[in-house]
Amino acid sequence: MAPENSNSNSFALNAVIGFLSLLLVLLVFGLFTRIIYPRIENQRAEGNPELIGNVIQLEVLNGCGVPGLANDFTSTLRKSGFDVVETGNFKNFDMQNTVVIARTFDTENAKRVAKALGVSPENVFIEASEDFYLDATVVIGSDFKSLKLN
Repeated sequence: MAPENSNSNSFALNAVIGFLSLLLVLLVFGLFTRIIYPRIENQRAEGNPELIGNVIQLEVLNGCGVPGLANDFTSTLRKSGFDVVETGNFKNFDMQNTVVIARTFDTENAKRVAKALGVSPENVFIEASEDFYLDATVVIGSDFKSLKLN
């Protein structure tokens, strides 16, 4: 009986060695792919603005309570070349005038959005933060019928 027991022990030992070898190969492969293709983190580029491009990223919020208004403006703004990444409702529905809020310290993109919609420059405000990955927020007010919709 000793030879059979020895054969089964060597088979089990060989199976464990084979499994561990395969695991080692997979770990080494994972290490090399991580070195060659590092993870890319989403962060706004600070140094070279030419790399970002001319796309303006927006958030469109309904501030007057008319159902579907933010979606209508989203379609219009996208047709005009803006990248609307978020739509929804503003914290209240009593906005009389449409406003554009700059989310970066460079207000040029917010001014371009305001001009495209026909929003007065007095209704462009700055609420910049490093936490926002947007260029501007459009809050649609009750004056939405007077805005330019191409």
